[in-house]
Amino acid sequence: MATPAAALSSPSPDSALLAAFTLWWREVVRFYRQRSRVVGVIASPLLFWVVIGSGFGSSFRSGDAPGQQHYLDYFYPGALIMIVLFTSIFTMMSVIEDRKEGFLLSVLVAPVPRSAIVLGKVLGGTTLSTIQGAIFLAFAPLLGIHFSAASLLLSLLTIFLVSFALTALGFAIAWPMDSSQAFHAIINLFLIPLWLLSGSLFPLNGASGWVRMLMQINPLTYGVEALRNLLYPASPQTFSLASSLATLLLFTLFMFGLAFVMANRRGSKPAA
Repeated sequence: MATPAAALSSPSPDSALLAAFTLWWREVVRFYRQRSRVVGVIASPLLFWVVIGSGFGSSFRSGDAPGQQHYLDYFYPGALIMIVLFTSIFTMMSVIEDRKEGFLLSVLVAPVPRSAIVLGKVLGGTTLSTIQGAIFLAFAPLLGIHFSAASLLLSLLTIFLVSFALTALGFAIAWPMDSSQAFHAIINLFLIPLWLLSGSLFPLNGASGWVRMLMQINPLTYGVEALRNLLYPASPQTFSLASSLATLLLFTLFMFGLAFVMANRRGSKPAA
């Protein structure tokens, strides 16, 4: 017969799922109560897309064939990925805020596994960034893009995979930190170049050799290419849709594993 101590140390699957659901719901509610964050996440990439796209529109060439893409069309998948990146990463600043407020400590001492904490936080950020990406995807008909049921579902799946992977990456970065300034420094140093080298601003085929190599090993490149493949199936593609989605799935699993390892490693700091 299990002792009371053993019962406390072995939480039931129901309690783990409840903890994950509670943390997920908390992330969603907290984000949408801060309306300035919602407006900023959508408005900044939208403005960036219009200004950059219009500025490069007359000088950009997508190829030598007739019927070349306008830069607004080319840049659209990259702007969508930018929204997902910003939302996914910055929602994980809540890990640092929760630590400072003492909420994280109260969650960690509760009889729930840390895997439930990771899942709840990551799914919360993923939900937010997927919704934001889907809102921006609604502008696609303005560019003359028409979805079939299959292409729409695959586009949403691509957004979800990118969102989940980047949110898990944001969790892994934020978990050992107690300073939002350090978190911002990592974002500027690592994640912005990750987006710049994803094919969002310029095509892989036109890049120099060493830049092309960095773009090929950048997992975000495959998210941008998958969306471009789905939105503009008639345009030439660097990678097939199947290979892009497979790479995204592997990236997602790896990032979630990394977030889980960071939360469970010895010496991780549960509180300030």
